[in-house]
Amino acid sequence: MTLRRMMLQDIDQVLQVEHRCFTAPWSRQAFVTELVDNRLAHYLVLEYEHRVVGYAGVWLVVDEGHVTNVAVDPDFQGRHLGEFLMRTLMDYCASQGLQRITLEVRVTNTTAQNLYTKLGFVGVGKRRGYYTDNNEDALIMWAELPGEWASSEID
Repeated sequence: MTLRRMMLQDIDQVLQVEHRCFTAPWSRQAFVTELVDNRLAHYLVLEYEHRVVGYAGVWLVVDEGHVTNVAVDPDFQGRHLGEFLMRTLMDYCASQGLQRITLEVRVTNTTAQNLYTKLGFVGVGKRRGYYTDNNEDALIMWAELPGEWASSEID
């Protein structure tokens, strides 16, 4: 497995994973905008034999990280790759001096919620009708980042 910064040429493969994982996938333009125009955005891809099998993104906003998306191709799920991606994002945020990290997750996605809880996230509220495909609520989760955290290089 290789972990590296997402590049524009990765978008086709990222979209394949996106469509396999989500009922309301992001568009090509959304990823292009994140990579080209959003100076707060940082995205990673996880490759296996030159195939993108996972990716994750975070916005660095003042002293907080906001996880935008995390996905692992269904063929590679169950191997702790989502946990690896999340720990890497958290590591990176902490190395940049951020103090907290947040995300939204579908209220029905207990698998992801269990992972986030394992990583120290706590549910603090809901966003009603957050997901546009079925009007499902999102659980808002936050975690404190330790002041001393190993450095991660994803720039």
